[in-house]
Amino acid sequence: MSLPMAAKSVVDLIESSSGVHYSGFHMDALNKINAGTVPPTTSVADHMYNQPFVIGVAGGAAAGKTEVCNMIIQQLHDQRVVVVNQDSFYHNLTEEELTRVQDYNFDHPDAFDTEQLLGVMDKLKHGQAVDIPNYDFKSYKSHAFPARRVNPSDVIILEGILIFHDPRVRELMNMKIFVDTDADVRLARRIKRDTVQKSRDIGTVLDQYSKFVKPAFDDFILPTKKYADIIIPRGGDNHVAIDLIVQHIRTKLGQHDLCKIYPNLYVIQSTFQIRGMHTLIRDCQIKTHDFVFYSDRLIRLVVEHGLGHLPFTEKQIITPTGSVYTGVDFCKRLCGVSVIRSGESMENALRACCKGIKIGKILIHREGEGDNSQQLIYEKLPNDISDRHVLLLDPILGTGNSAVQAINLLIKKGVPESNIIFLNLISAPQGVHVVCKAFPRIKIVTSEIELGLNKDYRVVPGMGEFGDRYFGTDDDQQVVVPSQ
Repeated sequence: MSLPMAAKSVVDLIESSSGVHYSGFHMDALNKINAGTVPPTTSVADHMYNQPFVIGVAGGAAAGKTEVCNMIIQQLHDQRVVVVNQDSFYHNLTEEELTRVQDYNFDHPDAFDTEQLLGVMDKLKHGQAVDIPNYDFKSYKSHAFPARRVNPSDVIILEGILIFHDPRVRELMNMKIFVDTDADVRLARRIKRDTVQKSRDIGTVLDQYSKFVKPAFDDFILPTKKYADIIIPRGGDNHVAIDLIVQHIRTKLGQHDLCKIYPNLYVIQSTFQIRGMHTLIRDCQIKTHDFVFYSDRLIRLVVEHGLGHLPFTEKQIITPTGSVYTGVDFCKRLCGVSVIRSGESMENALRACCKGIKIGKILIHREGEGDNSQQLIYEKLPNDISDRHVLLLDPILGTGNSAVQAINLLIKKGVPESNIIFLNLISAPQGVHVVCKAFPRIKIVTSEIELGLNKDYRVVPGMGEFGDRYFGTDDDQQVVVPSQ
């Protein structure tokens, strides 16, 4: 941020535009606070995708694997989920094998093209769309029908009778589920499925079962049960097991890798609503009023999540029905501090959530992106801020240097580190590292972790200059169009 060149002082400009909240002072010659070394930039090409959560679902034929997969998909309705069936990767039968197809063992590990499956999974895990074969069980060829186009997803479900057999495939999985169903039930289901759906006579079905299916289950499928993290008795009828699995998946999906390193980092759980709002406000073509509207919605969610980390006390009240209700009382000693000027965009959401809340301001002058010679030149904070919990407001956490400056000031004012909650919309990993290492007891609440910083120390994919876009002063801002 460049200093204004007009005749008015910085204090006059700030107070005329945003109003005076509390007594403060102008820091004309504040000694520079060392913000630490800016970490190296991150190559965007190295992080252009998020690693999906891969679930393996194995079990005998007709055990209920498909039903389990469908139930998981239904409950994960707000996530992108794709199913990759092992059946799609059967080898094409040769002309010789077709002449004696009744003797071909489709339940043997060698019947599957595991190398092709591994290639497909490698592309999906690296954020690439793939074409999955559509195997035809009448011609026993994979090119009889067009391939199925599958896009990268949040969750990939690998389903198949022998999906746990190859250790290379097992290593891809974050969770392994074995559907354990009684042999008689599986046989009854198989007879019904093959006679009705595949028009096979019952004699052929029973002959194939005794000749191939049962021996393969005993020799190859059942031994892989030991690799399962979760064993589901009764398959899709076990609703309790499915609910617990989905709950675990949601927890893992909402936990960014950085959250595992820094327990004081909180990323609000992503939904299609949140992702949709991010899509809108990141769009360089969006109108200012729409940018403000959807930014306010996102900021409100971040603020509400941040308030959830404040201490509460138990409180009993009497309801209009005369009943006693035991609830909690909100934290009273609270204030907000916005980093001018982008942070001021978050003030309305905070005021909407906390009636009459006091809000202070901090102005940090940046000599240049990535430059450590940033100076804190203005602050206006509540006199009793040391006795309050502080919500620090800045929509974008980039290098982390400005945040370190602001937090250092709050600590110098007597605010305990553990009483500071830093709220922002997006955070670059470099900034998270800088802030969390310097202040391990503060809390950071954000809605998304970005890919990183480019060579100009700008957050990517980012939102551009948030303050200019929010307050409508970005008319001269140029849009960089990526090359195709």
